[in-house]
Amino acid sequence: MAAFGEKIRNLRKKAGLTLDQLAERTESSKSYIWELENKNPPRPSAEKIARIAAALGVTGDYLMSNDGDLQSAEDEAFFRKYQGLDPAVKERIRKMTDIMGD
Repeated sequence: MAAFGEKIRNLRKKAGLTLDQLAERTESSKSYIWELENKNPPRPSAEKIARIAAALGVTGDYLMSNDGDLQSAEDEAFFRKYQGLDPAVKERIRKMTDIMGD
């Protein structure tokens, strides 16, 4: 399984983000993100892990664990966002999934 820094780098590239863009989205510096991707062991705060995970569409648990799969982490992050949505938006999403599932 990929290490913490590798996961961040791979997810950042998959999302088409530069170091600068991820840094901006997580209220970090470019050098801090670079350090997380390249230094071993990283020592990020729980708050930074949560911000990075949210920016990359996964969970903090996924970033920090040695196991787990990306698809499950993406699904869990999606459902966390979904839970905080307005009920009308949730209804539209449910209707769209019904249409797409047919």
